[in-house]
Amino acid sequence: MWCSGLPSSFSTCASSLESKDDLGLDSARVEEQAMMLRSLLFAMCCSTALAYFNTSLDQDWDLWKKKYHKIYTSEDEELGRREIWERNLEHVTIHNMEASKGLHSYNLSMNHLSDMTTEEILKTLATTRVPPGFKTQASEFLASPGAAVPDTVDWTKEGYVTSVKQQGVCGCCWAFSSVGALEGLLMKTTGQLVNLSTQNLMDCSFSYGNKGCKGGWPHYAFKYVIANGGIDSESSYPYEGVEGQCRYSPSHRAANCTNYYFVTGGDEEALKQAVANFGPISVAVDATNMALYSRGVYNDPSCNNDVNHAVLVVGYGVDSVTGLKYWLVKNSWGTDFGEDGYIRMARNKNNMCSIASYASFPVAGHKRPSHDRAPLRAGGWSSARERATGARDHRVTVAARALVSSQNDGGRTLLMNLSEQ
Repeated sequence: MWCSGLPSSFSTCASSLESKDDLGLDSARVEEQAMMLRSLLFAMCCSTALAYFNTSLDQDWDLWKKKYHKIYTSEDEELGRREIWERNLEHVTIHNMEASKGLHSYNLSMNHLSDMTTEEILKTLATTRVPPGFKTQASEFLASPGAAVPDTVDWTKEGYVTSVKQQGVCGCCWAFSSVGALEGLLMKTTGQLVNLSTQNLMDCSFSYGNKGCKGGWPHYAFKYVIANGGIDSESSYPYEGVEGQCRYSPSHRAANCTNYYFVTGGDEEALKQAVANFGPISVAVDATNMALYSRGVYNDPSCNNDVNHAVLVVGYGVDSVTGLKYWLVKNSWGTDFGEDGYIRMARNKNNMCSIASYASFPVAGHKRPSHDRAPLRAGGWSSARERATGARDHRVTVAARALVSSQNDGGRTLLMNLSEQ
C-alpha cells in the first residue's frame, strides 16, 4: 500500500509515496507520470476523503463539470479533481474578497482549469524554460529616446490578430506565440490576415531547438520558418495537439519571414516601441499563478524571472478605472480563460512577470528595423490596409535613431541614422 491510515491532506498522503524504484517503473515513465501521481495520489489511496468535502457544493460541482464538459475516467480521479477544485474555489473566494477591498487589481474565477494543480499546469500548459547559458544570438531592437508612439495600441482592432486558440494539454505555447507574431507580420506586409499552422511548427522545428509538446521558444520557430522558406496555413495543416511527422508542403505556404529580432531584455519602453511599430510581439512570462485570472490588470508581486509560458503582446494601454498601465496579451488557453482569452498584465511595474525579458519578433525584408510607424490620424493608427500598402497617399519623413546590436560584422554595435521619405 502506498498510504496507511486516513491522510488529512495532499501533503500527508504524498509524504507516504514509495520511491521510484519501488514502483517498478523505468525513470522515463516515472518522470511522465510523476505529476499525475502527486496530484491525484490522495484519491487513489484515500477514497474515503469524500467525507471531508463540502457537500453544500455538490450542485456547484455538478454545474461546473457540465459547463466545461468534464468527464473523469474513474471515481478515484473525480475524488481527486473535486479536492483540487474545492481548494481552488477557496483561493478564488478569498482573493476576490480582498480585491473588493482594493487589495488586488484583478479578479479570479473558476474556469476550465480549476480542477488542476499549479504543478500540472506548469507541466502541461506552460513549458517554456530558459536553457542554461541562454543567449539571444540575434540582433536587438533598442528603444529610441523620445520616439513618438501612441499612448494606446490595440492590434486586435486593426485586424492583425486571429481568434484565440486552445492548446489543450500540449505544452506548445511557444508555437501559438510565434504563429501570432507571424500572422501580424503577414497582415502588415500583405494586408491579409490568415491563420497559420501551429502544428507545422510543432512537427518540423525540432532540429532548431523546439520540443513539440514539451516546450520551445518562438525565435527557434522563426529560425525554422526562415530556413524552410515559409510556413503552411492552418487550414492546410490543422492543429492536432500531439507531435507528428513533418508534413510541410510548399504548395500550401501562406507566410514567410527573413529575419527576427530580440527586444532589449527587460526594457519595457523598447517593448512598447516595438509593439507600436511592428505589431504583435512574442514574449515569455512567469505564468505560475495566472491560470485562474478572470479580469482586471494582473499585478502579481510574486512573479519572478523564471519564465515558463510564451504568449503574444498585441497592444498596451491604461485601465480606465484604476489608471494602471497594462500590456494586452493574447493567451492560448481558450476563450474561457481571462477576458475572452486575453489577459491585461501590469506595465511599467519593474518588468512584471519578466514580460519584456525575452521579447522577439519576425520581420520581412533585409532592412534593419527602425521606428518607421505608419501615419496617424484622429483616434490612433491608420487602418491596417493603409499600413500594409505603405500608406501610398502620404509622404512621411521618419527620422529614427536606433541602436541595433548585431552579431554580423564581428558582433560590433552599429549606430544607425535611419531616414526614409
